[in-house]
Amino acid sequence: MQQVSPSLSQWLAHFNRMMKDMLKAGFKPSPINAREGLAGLTFGLVTDRPQVSWVQDELVMATPYNVPVRIYHPNYNHSLPVLIFFHGGGHMAGSVSVYDAICRKLALASHHIVVCAEYRLAPECPYPAAVVDACNVVKNVRAALDSRGLLYDPGRVSLAGDSGGGALCATVAHRAQHDADLTIRCQVLIYPSLDYTLQWPSVEENAVGYLLEKDKILWYFDNYFQGAENRKAASPLHMAFTENLPETLVLTAGFCPLRDEGMAYVEKVKSTGVHAEHVHYNDMIHAFLNMENLVKETCISAYREIGDFLSRRTIRQ
Repeated sequence: MQQVSPSLSQWLAHFNRMMKDMLKAGFKPSPINAREGLAGLTFGLVTDRPQVSWVQDELVMATPYNVPVRIYHPNYNHSLPVLIFFHGGGHMAGSVSVYDAICRKLALASHHIVVCAEYRLAPECPYPAAVVDACNVVKNVRAALDSRGLLYDPGRVSLAGDSGGGALCATVAHRAQHDADLTIRCQVLIYPSLDYTLQWPSVEENAVGYLLEKDKILWYFDNYFQGAENRKAASPLHMAFTENLPETLVLTAGFCPLRDEGMAYVEKVKSTGVHAEHVHYNDMIHAFLNMENLVKETCISAYREIGDFLSRRTIRQ
């Protein structure tokens, strides 16, 4: 029987005991502690922060919201493709600052200019605010790069994102099938949230005990969707799949509730004739990139897989 990595099991046991004690003491989830929790996890367990040639903050001008971004150029004197990154956090947590080290590693591994977006979060800004921001960043990122005088390849813009950020990537990619202003070369989805109906076996198999739990996911979604939205229609897995989708890489984890929807997405992309690849980490849990100090070799592998995919499908074409 498959078991979670020994590198994670002790940490998980401690985390689960701590959460049990907190619940007994009256802990209730809130946007504040969701944001503090992801930030504390990431800052505590992703402590390697490599140097990148050029890193600066900028605004992507758009209506109704100018989206702050941080730009990571790994080779300032050379023109490179662009990778727009949308961070995870259940549409409620995460930030450019929290994901700074991860974006630095993505820039170095992929040899892309990484643009990390500070899109609006729920519950203050519910659906579809984050989707609007994500689309606007893709449409208007060139002006932001031009304002800084950066060298880049405007014909090679790709997307990446983890968890809820993966949902944003895929949503933009599906909209791009019918929008000439959204041009996307590739997408990289890291244990993505792709089905807001949560109808897959892995949701129940991994419902409790593996950091991201079913009840917490439902809470995230209830804060994100505050109206009468059709959650199935808003799910990338249930949107139209055509040959106009970007080439796709999906990374999944064996003990992640979102595992099965990621796998199903790969098959649906392949069914259109579009190139899609899948990398699966049997003994990992959701958000393992945010826990790098515990699973260093796995994270090295993940960055290498992402870099190799983008090199093969973007840089050399």
